[in-house]
Amino acid sequence: MTALQPIPYFSAILDFAAGKDTPRAFLERCLARLEQIEPAVGAFVCRDRIGARIAADGASQRWRLGRPLSPIDGMPVGIKDIIETADMPTEQGSPLFVGWRSGRDAASVAALREAGAVFLGKTVTTEFAATEPRGTRNPWDTERTPGGSSSGSAAAVACGMVPTALGTQVVGSILRPASFCGCVGFKPSVGGINRGGSYDYLSQSCTGVLSASLEDAWLVAVNIAARAGGDPGHPGLQGPPDPPSAQRPRALAVLQTAGWDVASPEARRAFEAAAGQLAKAGIAITDRHADPAIEEVEGAISDAIGLTRAINAWEGRWPLNTYRNRDRSKLSQSALERLATAEAMTQADYGDAIARRQRSREIHGRLAGCYDAAITLAAPGAAPLGLGSTGNPVFNVPASLLGIPAISLPLLSAEGLPLGLQIMGFASEDARLFALAAAIRDLLAGRQRRSENLVPGSC
Repeated sequence: MTALQPIPYFSAILDFAAGKDTPRAFLERCLARLEQIEPAVGAFVCRDRIGARIAADGASQRWRLGRPLSPIDGMPVGIKDIIETADMPTEQGSPLFVGWRSGRDAASVAALREAGAVFLGKTVTTEFAATEPRGTRNPWDTERTPGGSSSGSAAAVACGMVPTALGTQVVGSILRPASFCGCVGFKPSVGGINRGGSYDYLSQSCTGVLSASLEDAWLVAVNIAARAGGDPGHPGLQGPPDPPSAQRPRALAVLQTAGWDVASPEARRAFEAAAGQLAKAGIAITDRHADPAIEEVEGAISDAIGLTRAINAWEGRWPLNTYRNRDRSKLSQSALERLATAEAMTQADYGDAIARRQRSREIHGRLAGCYDAAITLAAPGAAPLGLGSTGNPVFNVPASLLGIPAISLPLLSAEGLPLGLQIMGFASEDARLFALAAAIRDLLAGRQRRSENLVPGSC
């Protein structure tokens, strides 16, 4: 075990306007942290120090002149290597695409450039943002997985190389690595952030954010949406330009999900203690045993993993079939198995799966009249030992299946390692979810922890 002492509460919310810090100085602290930690963690596939310094200098000048492009002008950002960047390769975690460049920015990347963000580099993804790991290590214990598929993004944020990074999720690829690495993970409502130029074509896929603070996550997400909108046919993330003010929930539903049976005893105790603390604060906490409506939702999501895997397999048949024809030897066994599953399915099978998903979403939507949000674990326990798997997504897949926004907050622990508390909202109520999450964070972590999040120069 190698303890790297990550900085899980480092934040990028600095007062550049007051002249107390500059984007260039901020970037240099991040680069120093990267030089210290990256050899052991392996969070980046490529880095662009020269381009980052040029961008940070431009942002520093704009802040001096009082003309920043946005509140995140000068913020260092990591870009998951499933998302296109015009000035860096997009290798998708695959030997088929080593050194490959599209020559354009993805919609989210173009929006961040317009907002003045500073791109430090591309972060490691599993193969095609699926299940095959690509070597990133957990910064809390380098013998453990960081989770996936947004493995590099979570690890880079957790140890202060960048304050925020883009991730994607179709099963559990934002929430689970956020839990394992001890940072904030935000998966928006389906369609909330434009996925153009991101090589995850599946209907449950979302572009989201991993950040050192809840405030950073909101600012990055809302500034992307303001410039790129949502996916075609979706209105996109809606909400205020500033982080939503904390809003104490009145009632929360507990969703144990299929994960409860495999969660470690320590993880369950940590969750129950947190739920008890919220109840003592006057919030009504209700589970499946007390409300038949919650029990109905539990039933609707009981096979979320199986249903999601069937949907994803069919939707991922292309381009995997073309990649196999190009060079089968460069595809992982797991990719070939997904393709075989797809080729054994019929269009009718897929139609049935989509109909079942829609019924699950309708059943979940009925909770909105009684509960502000749902809470559950973000993972069955601490990050497991070994780098051959990214861990069990059982607690994350319900939010993906339901198409709802979800946030993992680094408020729990197990085995002395981070464990996320997951808060699940309702479709298109992302801003409200942030307000509820802020209140829950403050109740569980205390106001002192929040103020520590905002200490300048903690990179």
